[in-house]
Amino acid sequence: MSLSFEIQHRTGRFTLDLALSCQGPVTALFGPSGAGKTSVLNILAGLIHPQSGRITFQGEIWLDTHKNIFVPAHARAIGYVFQDGRLFPHLNVRHNLDYGAHLSKDRPARASFDDVVDLLGLNALLQRHPRNLSGGEQQRVAIGRALLARPRLLLMDEPLAALDVARREEIMPYLENLRATYALPTVYVSHSMPEVRRLADEIVTLEASHVTSHHANEPQA
Repeated sequence: MSLSFEIQHRTGRFTLDLALSCQGPVTALFGPSGAGKTSVLNILAGLIHPQSGRITFQGEIWLDTHKNIFVPAHARAIGYVFQDGRLFPHLNVRHNLDYGAHLSKDRPARASFDDVVDLLGLNALLQRHPRNLSGGEQQRVAIGRALLARPRLLLMDEPLAALDVARREEIMPYLENLRATYALPTVYVSHSMPEVRRLADEIVTLEASHVTSHHANEPQA
């Protein structure tokens, strides 16, 4: 992954001011709540237009406020996994997964439907609706939907934060398999150091919306 960005953005009394170059493939943004981690993801995704900044990904300019360049969210080919999954409650698992694939049918596929279902252990869940899934199962479906959207960059915003310890341990092997199988460029947000130690290739620590450390990590087996 080649992702570089410089961001300055102020909302109320919150000011985000940081510069970062990520080589990945999995970069973790680590830090306490309120450090600016989710704001960084939303800016990378094109959901927030910062007041000043520049973003480049794989040599492409996504944002340059000085040159009035802003690539919209739908053109960035981002897969986004939120804390709560955000599945469509009226669709079963198969149709939730198909939704991601439908929106990105013009982009080259990184993995087939069957490959993603097998990787995330979703075969037995395909006909079930989100209300009948555990929190860990919902997050696995949300990850599958993001993968089937054929992303060039995957953003994961504390996908385990809403789960209890047992469910976190249930889903962690799937995240490790995802990293090992696809080496998909990923920015992973968490406030759990054991979590990022298992998943990330490099760890960036944010405090009060500034980078305080950035170092390589050896993911644990």
